[in-house]
Amino acid sequence: SANPHFCKSALARYTPAHFIELVERHGIAWHEKELGQLFCDESSKLIVAMLLAECAAAGVEIRSQCSTEAIERRDDGRFRLRTVQACFETQALVIASGGLSFPSMGASGFGHQVARQFGHEVLPTRAGLVPLTQTGKHAERMQDLAGVSLPVEAHCKGTRFRNAMLITHRGISGPAILQISSYWQPGDALQLNLLPDHDIPDLLRRWQGSRRDAELKTLLAEVLPKRFAQRLCEHWFISKPMRQYTHAELDAVAQGLANWSLVASGTEGYRTAEVTLGGVDTHGVSSSTMMSRTVPGLYFIGEVLDVTGWLGGYNFQWAWASGHAAGAALAG
Repeated sequence: SANPHFCKSALARYTPAHFIELVERHGIAWHEKELGQLFCDESSKLIVAMLLAECAAAGVEIRSQCSTEAIERRDDGRFRLRTVQACFETQALVIASGGLSFPSMGASGFGHQVARQFGHEVLPTRAGLVPLTQTGKHAERMQDLAGVSLPVEAHCKGTRFRNAMLITHRGISGPAILQISSYWQPGDALQLNLLPDHDIPDLLRRWQGSRRDAELKTLLAEVLPKRFAQRLCEHWFISKPMRQYTHAELDAVAQGLANWSLVASGTEGYRTAEVTLGGVDTHGVSSSTMMSRTVPGLYFIGEVLDVTGWLGGYNFQWAWASGHAAGAALAG
């Protein structure tokens, strides 16, 4: 976010513990995976059913296949919505339309259009938490390795993420890459530590001392996927028996493994992106109520705003927290 402190108030008032309490009240079993990520024991559809049950209990009327054709604000401050089904009037209008990610599921720029209509600035958007693509010789070197996965530490512009990388037919994906993609832009340097669980200089020195006749590609295949290790030694490192490396050459190999430069040409875009970076400028929205500072009764919540979280449920939590903030304000 261009306004990183904006989300703190809402997140402090509706925490993950509040949502877990709601989940458990509905009898939904869950478990925790790595990095504090929570998953349903059965299906995530149970969360959708839970939210629908909460809506029903609150008397919420849900209309589907009801796209909005026009919104206007009357002189008395009420909003008039013309939809394909009927016209509605309301004192308060909450925009919870999300971002541009996954257009196949109905995502669109509707919320951004509404914001602009009522004078709000919309910051430039781009795909986030998205696979990176490669072209040319960089793609050719990796393409037949599609499906190979390995733990890495990806770093770009001072930000680091340690998790798995997956080589795909179009480039690279996996949690580490999805995370770093939100910070990377075309032209930025992107490096990977290919052996984040090892002290690489020490590992190479030990190999040179105890396995002097073994070639580098053979030894790398013991700590990296075999095909990937062989490809590294075809294009990035010269493989020879460990006893033949000078200290300077080993230092260069260590540096290359710890800061392997990955050249990406772009991303797969909104089609596969988990989130949308950018959105409605939060400087024009109250951090405590989510209401517009210039249009009373107009609220923005969730991903339509310029707030984007990491992979692993952070964006869901922002949706719950910002929705709770707006709902509490509307309830008085």
